[in-house]
Amino acid sequence: MTPGSSGRASGPTRLATYFHVHLVSDSTGETLNAMAKAVVARFDGVIPIEHIYALVRSGKQLERVLEEVAASPGVVLHTLVDRELRELLEKGCRKLDMPQIAALDPLVGALSRYLGAALSTRVGAQHALDTDYFDRIAALDYAMAHDDGQGTAVQLESADVVLCGVSRTSKTPTCIYLAHRGVRAANVPLVPGQEDGERLVGLKNPLVVGLTVSADRLVQIRKNRLDGLNANRASAYVDHDAVREETVKARRAFERRGWPVIDVTRRSVEETAAAIINLLNERRTRRLGAAW
Repeated sequence: MTPGSSGRASGPTRLATYFHVHLVSDSTGETLNAMAKAVVARFDGVIPIEHIYALVRSGKQLERVLEEVAASPGVVLHTLVDRELRELLEKGCRKLDMPQIAALDPLVGALSRYLGAALSTRVGAQHALDTDYFDRIAALDYAMAHDDGQGTAVQLESADVVLCGVSRTSKTPTCIYLAHRGVRAANVPLVPGQEDGERLVGLKNPLVVGLTVSADRLVQIRKNRLDGLNANRASAYVDHDAVREETVKARRAFERRGWPVIDVTRRSVEETAAAIINLLNERRTRRLGAAW
């Protein structure tokens, strides 16, 4: 033991494990990419090198995919629907001695057995230009048109949810994420001396949700924002005492008005959106119960 050491054995730092993962889809690849990220996140110190092949719908395209797999050996995940393409991929992976996984098969098979329904072989069925698709586009247009306090109280009545909070509480990205789920979301910032959210009190249709964040975290976010803009930091915008007072006033206003509150300090945008969707579903359930 060397002088001044703590006596604790310190093992070597574990290096990250890199591996190639080939994502093969006959559609946009969004579903497969999200699944791969969710699975890899369960492993510490594992970093995937992603190779994404979207809109693979011909044998020639699949041949190019297999050439890439041969050049960068790794795991192959796919969501191919066409039987012939699946067989070509499976045969090619066996020849290369590479593992291939049909990512959706376990869930699809279980649902098929439960429902007793035949499987659709339509490529990209989840991205069809149906009513849900156009609803999502309309929701995105709405979110952009009613961002950062835009829109009158009358216009906000057509929202499903209105997010309210001080500056830099992830209101805009959360609204955009909700729009991709078909939720019409608007947001109104609380600005000291200018906007206190009182105009939202009379809204009947939308659910108003207050977003809060710890003062320490908010100061850090705002300083990073100013650094990115090369702006002067000397202002109440990043003064710790002023920010704490701003967040306390916001929370008190939300509680006084009876609005549900979500603390976004340690939440991702996706987690915040999921919590809002849960609130919307709970309100919908209550209203249906009252109607009966």
